[in-house]
Amino acid sequence: MTDSDRRLMEQALARDRRAVRQLIDELSPIVQARVARRLLRRGLAQSRDLREEVKDLTQHVFVVLFAGDGRVLRQWSPERGLSLANFVGLVAEREVSTVLRSRRKSPWREEDALPDDFDRGEGTEGEPEQLTASREILRAVLAAVRAQLSDDGVALFEWLIVDERPIDDVCALTGKSPDAVYAWRSRLGRLVVKVAGEIMRDAAAQPQAQERDHEERRGLARGARTDGA
Repeated sequence: MTDSDRRLMEQALARDRRAVRQLIDELSPIVQARVARRLLRRGLAQSRDLREEVKDLTQHVFVVLFAGDGRVLRQWSPERGLSLANFVGLVAEREVSTVLRSRRKSPWREEDALPDDFDRGEGTEGEPEQLTASREILRAVLAAVRAQLSDDGVALFEWLIVDERPIDDVCALTGKSPDAVYAWRSRLGRLVVKVAGEIMRDAAAQPQAQERDHEERRGLARGARTDGA
């Protein structure tokens, strides 16, 4: 089994798409189980649907495993006494703990865009509409930024901007030098500002365009009434 695991891992790291899919299929159950166990132990499966939390963190674990040309996955060695599945399980538990430790209020997290009492309708008049619009803009910014990045770029965006991980952590995850990670953070920051500015301008222009359209329709209606008189 160890030899077949090694061959499958090497094929996946060589970007054989079929091997990548097979490896993910074989490792997903252990990753999902370790993620769910860690969440339940920390009592943090209450604020979100557990299945969604497990799905998101499982995807994160596989990003970590394959990032930097599979730097983390390449650290597995059967001579150290762990099967590939158990090694990946340990990585999953470590990553969940790291994410939960570093998770904080971030303007780039969709779940942090709304207050806890939003669904109860508390707050001043007009806030629900404003907050919903803010979340929609946030989603648009996140989607637009991710669409302009490679897979590695998306991973770096999640770690550096969304999760606000320390530079040293990202260096360890990717194998990149601190200078390279700093450069990525600067580039991503500029991209976010550019995309957010464009989306905010479009959002601000929509009410004005709608008002002009309404005025034109009212003018046409008045003209029609005048002609018919």
